[in-house]
Amino acid sequence: MKIVVAVKAVAALDEDVELVDGDTAVDPDGLEWDLNEWDAFSLEEALKLRDAAGDGEVVAVTVGDDEAQDSLLACLAKGADRGVRVWDDALAGADPLAVARVVAAAIEREKPDLVLCGVQSSDAVNGATGVAIAAHLGLAHVAVVKELQHDAGVATVQRELEGGLVEVLRVQLPALLTIQTGINEPRYATLRAIKQARDKPLDELDLADLELDEATVNAAAGARVRRLRHPEKGEGAQMLDGSPAEVAARIADIVKERMSA
Repeated sequence: MKIVVAVKAVAALDEDVELVDGDTAVDPDGLEWDLNEWDAFSLEEALKLRDAAGDGEVVAVTVGDDEAQDSLLACLAKGADRGVRVWDDALAGADPLAVARVVAAAIEREKPDLVLCGVQSSDAVNGATGVAIAAHLGLAHVAVVKELQHDAGVATVQRELEGGLVEVLRVQLPALLTIQTGINEPRYATLRAIKQARDKPLDELDLADLELDEATVNAAAGARVRRLRHPEKGEGAQMLDGSPAEVAARIADIVKERMSA
């Protein structure tokens, strides 16, 4: 069984981050990059499926420049068998749908039985890339999977719905699933595994290797960034002193004041 896991390196952003290029991008200098939280869970699920089967291959695929290399190495250190990193200068600033087109082309080369993605990324929070990849590949897909079982080429999944509801589905492989956090407990890489990760196969591809060009990728884009801005800061918190009864009375007064304003 071959499983491809699409992963992303994300940066932790705070209110002090600087905007560049006419407020359309974040200054990358000084940012700390790490593997997207949702992708850690999808990688772990792939490793569990491979280990339960007793054989198979887990391939981690990402689109990103040199900053994405460490996240891909982290996947290899945790147990992925191979890594694939795609980058081309034409991909700088690409939106999730354009990235999905590129990831789909990289996955198509692998001919996997199953593709796993995180539900969303912690930076863009679009939740669009996984299902867009499935559309490009013509794969059946299920989003927001919170439990996964596999038997004889069929995946039985529990899908998280609004209001705490759960939908149980059976999907014939090959298919693509987007994985929700909490489905498992992602493993940590040992120091030895981290050192050995650099000896595992890691392919670096560009658009030409995938038989794509800039025009094709741009045609898949769904949006472009017009402007970024820092959120406006509100007033500071008001600290209330006194006994519990006095604090409760003051809170009631504040609520009444806001309701009548």
